Amino acid sequence: MDAVKTNISVYLASHPYLRLGTVNAHCKPQVHTVGYVSEGCTVYFVTDRKSRKAENMFRNPAVAYAVDENYENVMTIQGVQMEGEASLVTMETEAMRLLGLMAQKFAYMEKMEPNPDLVIFKIEPTRGYYLDNTRAFGQRDMAEFS
Repeated sequence: MDAVKTNISVYLASHPYLRLGTVNAHCKPQVHTVGYVSEGCTVYFVTDRKSRKAENMFRNPAVAYAVDENYENVMTIQGVQMEGEASLVTMETEAMRLLGLMAQKFAYMEKMEPNPDLVIFKIEPTRGYYLDNTRAFGQRDMAEFS
């Protein structure tokens, strides 16, 4: 894995939430806050199949998301901006493994009641950017994914 992809992977693994951009049926953008787990540069999250984000991704799997923190000084901003394709995780063994990872990261998930309307989405990256203003204002390194 090249350095940019490594930086993205490490950053994703160390943060709990992302802001997911989808497009609704009227071609209007919507942003959703999502708790996620990551493996490398791929992220996974659980949502209700009837949620706006799920409906949007069923219709159009092209998504974008950002992960960063609240910064008081613009020169210390670091973060990730990603573009990707969303798909459902349909294999039960894979879903159970991912739910285990999510329960490790988010303790509240162990207490959630089973819900047949919950689905797991996978976002595979197509392009990503690692932002690092500690190196230079506006520093942004790009990685392409195939």
